[in-house]
Amino acid sequence: MITFRYVALDYTGEMKEGLTNAASETDVLGWLREQGCTPVSIDVVSSGVKTGWRLPLFQRVRSSELAAVFWQLTTMVEGGITIAEGLEAISEDIENARLEKILRRILARIERGGAFSEGMAEFPKVFNKLTHSLVMAGETGGNIGEAFQRVAEFFTNRDKLARKVRKATAYPAFVVGFIVVVVTVIMTLVIPRFRDIFAEIGAGELPAFTRSFMASYDFLVHNSLYIIGTILLVIIATVLSYRRIPTAHYLFSAFFLRLPLFGKLFRQAFIASFCRTMSNLLRGGVPVLEVFDILCDMTPNDVMRSALERTRSDVVSGASINLSMAGTGFFPNMVIKMVRAGEESGSLWKLLDRTSEYYEDKVDATITMITSLLEPILIMSVGVIVLAIVMALYLPIFSLSDIAL
Repeated sequence: MITFRYVALDYTGEMKEGLTNAASETDVLGWLREQGCTPVSIDVVSSGVKTGWRLPLFQRVRSSELAAVFWQLTTMVEGGITIAEGLEAISEDIENARLEKILRRILARIERGGAFSEGMAEFPKVFNKLTHSLVMAGETGGNIGEAFQRVAEFFTNRDKLARKVRKATAYPAFVVGFIVVVVTVIMTLVIPRFRDIFAEIGAGELPAFTRSFMASYDFLVHNSLYIIGTILLVIIATVLSYRRIPTAHYLFSAFFLRLPLFGKLFRQAFIASFCRTMSNLLRGGVPVLEVFDILCDMTPNDVMRSALERTRSDVVSGASINLSMAGTGFFPNMVIKMVRAGEESGSLWKLLDRTSEYYEDKVDATITMITSLLEPILIMSVGVIVLAIVMALYLPIFSLSDIAL
């Protein structure tokens, strides 16, 4: 589609100017005549062709991009624009080549008479069961605009939560990487020069701390390939065990939840996401059992998934949702109480929505606490490492100074 700017005279002789999308200038002329207008000028504004080197297969579709797409669809559908027209307009302006291809595939299915949810089902790695179920429920209930809004809110909240967790882990990762770089530079550029000085002094005259440090340095340098190879093998074995051995996967899942500070953060982030997701699904009219099927696929953590599966199993057996959740021993008491109040009052999704907001605030508070605790610890770690290196390298020089005096 090409964007044209037109100037025309209507039947009263009044000048009209505007923009329209069409395949060619001829189509614009025909459209203006249908409107009873006399064309004055028609100019191309945008060909709609994106330039640049883009590889759809290697582009990742982000939650923020999906949120933007569904917010636009919500606005367009509520404004009376058809889904097909909305997808066409969004596809023309989108920067992510892979997402553009996906949207055009969905558009093609709709033009063949299919449903939007059927097009989403072709891309399960982009649109999970939750979003598919929300859109399908909206299509069935005739409120597709509200369904698009809930999907947009889901992707927006997921992106916010992911950014919060990344914020908490980014600082310590940066500091650790900085320490590795500093130590590597010192070991490759600084220490070899001091070795020449120590050789002139004589190894036997070096302080004990310096001799120990240089012995450790020699061990690391002479065995660096073996050390790096061992680390890589451990990493590869860990990743393969996590992905292919169920028992190892479960143990790693439990380990992540028991990590100091970060385990608490991961648990709170999951509870916030769980409450928000369940609220959206119930509000969208998705059956309870199907809700738990979707929730079970929401996390790769085996401990969390096991708690959800046990809850679903107890609900199938006839127990209430709050009692089923309490039986797992995983969910906090506050969440269980809110679910019980929601079941008794018939407003479960509303209370779950409030609970998710509460835990999102707790995630913010935990991130602030982690940052405030880790910052001085990491700074002290850098200081201790640098101090040890400086002491080891300069103690012999200080000793010589004392002897000379």
